[in-house]
This record gives sequence, C-alpha cells and structure tokens, in this order.
Amino acid sequence: MSNDAVLKLIKDEDIDYVDIRFTDVRGKLQHVTVVADLVDEDFLEEGFMFDGSSIAGWKSIEASDMKLMPDTESAYVDP
Repeated sequence: MSNDAVLKLIKDEDIDYVDIRFTDVRGKLQHVTVVADLVDEDFLEEGFMFDGSSIAGWKSIEASDMKLMPDTESAYVDP
C-alpha cells in the first residue's frame, strides 16, 4: 500500500491511533502506538525516533535513541 493510500485509509476510516509493530532481536512482538494526527507523509518517509532502552537485547539508556521506519506495504486496519 502506498503512503498516500495509508494516509487516505487513516482519514476515511476515522482512525484515532496507529500501532507500529515490530519484533526485537529475540523475536518478541513489540509495538509503539502514536496518535493518528502525527502520521503524515514525513512520518511515513522519514520514520520516527523512539526510546529503545526498555526493549530486551537493544541499547542501554545512554544509547537508546532509535528510529522506526514504517512499512506501509504491511498496513491494515486492526479492529
């Protein structure tokens, strides 16, 4: 799904939150939820920064700034 299609889906379905899901190095499902108003073309193209220090096997607090890059090809509405 293209970035434009994802943005249209968020608008058309009146979606309030976007959940970015990923697995850590051990294969455990993790996620970050953001308010849908924050999701725009830049968000989808450039990704977003988050604190990865609480994820097992990742960086300590001193080096925990991480960037998630959304994969719009896997986007879907989760009721």
